[in-house]
Amino acid sequence: MENESKKNNGKVILGVGILAAAIVLLAVLYSVFREKPVEGTKSITIQVAGPEEEKTEYALKTDAEYLRQAMEEAEGLTFSGQESEYGMMVDTVNGLTADYNADGAYWSFYVNGEYCNNGIDSQPVADGDTFSIVYTIE
Repeated sequence: MENESKKNNGKVILGVGILAAAIVLLAVLYSVFREKPVEGTKSITIQVAGPEEEKTEYALKTDAEYLRQAMEEAEGLTFSGQESEYGMMVDTVNGLTADYNADGAYWSFYVNGEYCNNGIDSQPVADGDTFSIVYTIE
């Protein structure tokens, strides 16, 4: 009886080993053959100009429909603000806060040199666009 128990334990251990090997093999196959992410179809540039006119530029390929999505994809670009019924009202870009109540400062947004008439949540993104985010004091 003890001999039969050892045989059954050996079969269980063998089965677990085969199962583990199969899982490893499937994981390797998945990583090799899975669908690779592709770059977006639109090439855009986002430029940030601070109060000392220092500029940082972010070039990216994106499928973003609106500017906020593209800003979220731009590696190294950080921003925050208050959500409103009109979308996000940006007050901080790359760690620099513009406080209108303190000194009349705000972040203004431009697309291809023209002032944006939409907020970042509704500003369309087209191939070749250049967006500028400029620290502005009234």
